[in-house]
Amino acid sequence: MTTHLHILKGCAPTPLANYLKALGILRLVGEQADLKARGWWEGERFCLLTTLSKEELERFFLEDYAPTPLVAPWNGGSGFFKKDNRKAILAIRSSSSERFEPFRQGIFQAEQILGDLTVKPEKKQKLAIQRKSVLAWRGEHRKWLDAAFVLDESREPIYPSLLGTGGNDGRLDFTNNFMYHLVLLFLEKSSTRSSGNETRDLLCNALWSDLTRHLEIAAIGQYQPGNAGGANSSTGFDGGNLINSWDFVFAMEGALLFTSCATRRFDPQASSQASAPFAIRSHAAGFATPGFEKAQRGEQWMPLWRQPATLADLSAMLGEARIQLGRQSAHRPIDAARAISRLGVARGVEAFVRYGYLERNGQSNLAVPLGRIEVRYQPRSSLIEDLAGWMDRLQSRSRDGKATARLIHAERRLADAVFAALTHDHTSDRWQAILLAAVEVETLQATGTALEVGPIPRLRPEWVAAVDDGSAEVRLALALGSAAAEYDKRKPVDSVRYHLLPLEPKNAGRFQLADKRLVNDPRVVATGRDPLRDLAAIVERRLIESAQKGQRRSRLVAASGCEARLNDLAQFLRGELDLNRLFGLARAFMAIRWDRWSKAFQPKVNQKNHHPEECWLALRLCCLPWEITENLDIPADERIVRLLLAGDASRAIEIARQRLRSKGIRPPIYAGMTDPQTARRWAAALVFPIHRRTAQNIVGYLSPTMKGAARA
Repeated sequence: MTTHLHILKGCAPTPLANYLKALGILRLVGEQADLKARGWWEGERFCLLTTLSKEELERFFLEDYAPTPLVAPWNGGSGFFKKDNRKAILAIRSSSSERFEPFRQGIFQAEQILGDLTVKPEKKQKLAIQRKSVLAWRGEHRKWLDAAFVLDESREPIYPSLLGTGGNDGRLDFTNNFMYHLVLLFLEKSSTRSSGNETRDLLCNALWSDLTRHLEIAAIGQYQPGNAGGANSSTGFDGGNLINSWDFVFAMEGALLFTSCATRRFDPQASSQASAPFAIRSHAAGFATPGFEKAQRGEQWMPLWRQPATLADLSAMLGEARIQLGRQSAHRPIDAARAISRLGVARGVEAFVRYGYLERNGQSNLAVPLGRIEVRYQPRSSLIEDLAGWMDRLQSRSRDGKATARLIHAERRLADAVFAALTHDHTSDRWQAILLAAVEVETLQATGTALEVGPIPRLRPEWVAAVDDGSAEVRLALALGSAAAEYDKRKPVDSVRYHLLPLEPKNAGRFQLADKRLVNDPRVVATGRDPLRDLAAIVERRLIESAQKGQRRSRLVAASGCEARLNDLAQFLRGELDLNRLFGLARAFMAIRWDRWSKAFQPKVNQKNHHPEECWLALRLCCLPWEITENLDIPADERIVRLLLAGDASRAIEIARQRLRSKGIRPPIYAGMTDPQTARRWAAALVFPIHRRTAQNIVGYLSPTMKGAARA
C-alpha cells in the first residue's frame, strides 16, 4: 500500500494553537480515516505519514470528517440558555448532515440533563450538572467531558488549565465557539461557502500554510496570544482577532488527547492545575521576568518527539504523562528540569515546549511559550538534590506574602541558575552561578531574613568538580572554604564558617537564634561588604582567639589537598582575581561535607611556578598554624595583621624580618613598604592555608642556606 509523507507547514510547536492543531489532525486521521497514520515533529513542522494522498487528505476533512461533540451545559454562554448566542447550536441541532449526528446526540443528552433550566446555572446548579454528566454521559461527547474536568474524591471539579475552567476562559466558551466555527465551515449558506471554495482555501491555509483572504474576526482565547487582539496589537488603537476557523477546530480536537489516567491521579502534593498530562505548578525560573502577570493556573510542558508515532502511541505517551523524579512526579519547573536531566520522562519524548498560563492585566489568560527544553542526560544533575529541600523552604518563604523584594529576587535568581544548569550543556560557570546565588540568599539571611529556611545545606564534594574552571579563584576558594582550626578524623573542627554566620556551636547547619533572631556573636567578623576586609578580619580573629588560649598560631588549616599554592597567591596579591567570585565560592564551599573529601575531587592545577614577592613570603612565615619542622618553629604575631590593616606595611615587614632572622632565616630584605591598599591585600592573603611543604619551600627560597634544614 502506498504511503504519503505530508509536511504540515501550518503546524508548529508554537503557538499552542498550532501545536494542538497538529495533534488534532493526527487524532482525526487516526480515528476516522487511517488507523496506521503516524506523526512526528521535524524541526518546526509536523510530519504526517498516511495512506491518504494530499487530495484524499483534503477531501477527508471537507467531506467525511465528523466533528467530536463538544458541549458544556454547565457553562453559561455554552449555547443552551436563553441569553446565550444560540445560532450555532441551533444550526447543528437542526442539521440533517450525517457528519453531525454524534453532535446532535451530545446536544440531546445535555438538554436532558438540564431539564427545564433556561437561565445561566448558579454555582450549585453548575456542580449538579457536572456530576450528572459524569454519571450519565455515554458516546463521543464523553471525550470532551473527560478532558474538560475531573471530579476529585469529594466530587468537586478540578479544571486542567488547558481548557480553562471546564471549557471556558472568562466569558469565552470554547464549546459554543467550536460550534460557531463548524457552522461557518460546513453549514452557513453563502455564495462562496456553498461551493466549498472558501472552506477549502481555509483548510489549505491550516494544513499547508497557503495564503488565504478568508480569515474570520473571532475570539481564539488563550491558544494564540499573537492573534488575541487588544490595545496596540495593530496599526490602530485596538486590533481585531483574525483567525482561521480550521485552526480553532483542529486545536479543540487536539486538546481532547490530554485526558488519561494522569488526569485521574490525585497526588497529595499536586495542585489542581497539575491534574492534566505534563502540567505542573508555575514558577518564574528560566524565563524573562513576568512583570505584573499572574500564573496561578500553572504551566504545561508539551512533548515533542522525532520518531513516527501512531495515535495509539501518542495516547499511551500522554496517558503515562511521566516527568518522574525518583518515585514522585515532578510538580514544579525545577523538579521537571531535574527529572528531564536524569531522563525521567516518558519514552520517546526528545524535547518539551514549556507553556505558562499567564493572566495579563486582569483581563484574560494566555498560553505563553516560555522556551524549549531538550531532553538530555546531565550527569551532575543529582547535585541539585543537596539544595532541593532548602530551595523548597526558600520558595515557600518567598511566597508567603511577608517576603521582602530582596528575598523574592534572590530566590528567583537561584531558581534561574538551577534551571539554566539543568537545561543547557554543562559548563562550570552555570554551576558556579548556582552556588553564588545560594550565597546571595545566605548573605541576605545574615540580616535576619528567612532564618527558618536555614543556611546553605551540606554539599557533596562533587560540587568542586562541577564548578572547577581551572581558575585560581576556584582553588583559593577551596583552600578558604575548607579552612578550620584542625581536622580530626577527616572532620573539620571549628570551621571558618563561624566567622560569617552565627551558627550553633555543634551544628554548623543551623542558625544560632534567640527569640527567633540571630544572636549577636562576636566571632562573626565578615560583613559581606568588602571581601578584602572580611578575609583580613578572619585572620585577625583567629590570631586573637589563639592568643586567648595561650597559643601563637593562626589556627587555619585546609583539608588534605586543598591548600593554597604560591602561584595562585601571587595572582591574588597582584590583584588579578575576581574577589567577589572567589569569596562567594569559598562561602559555598564551607558547606561541603569535608569528611567525604578525597584528593580525587581536587581541581585542576596551574603548573606555572610564580612566587609572591619576598616581603609577603616573610610575612606568611610569621603566620602559620604549626611548626615548619621539629627544629624550626616560628610563632605567629598578631601585630603583623593589625599593622597591615592600618596600612603600615613597613613596620609589619620589619617585625617579620626580625623574627625570621632570630630563627636563622636571613631573607634578602633590609626594609620594605607598600601603599595602604596593597598592605590590606597582604593581610587578606594570609587567610588562605598553605601546606607545610609550601612553608618549607618558602624558607628555602628566602634563605637558600636553610633549604636542607627546612626539610629536616
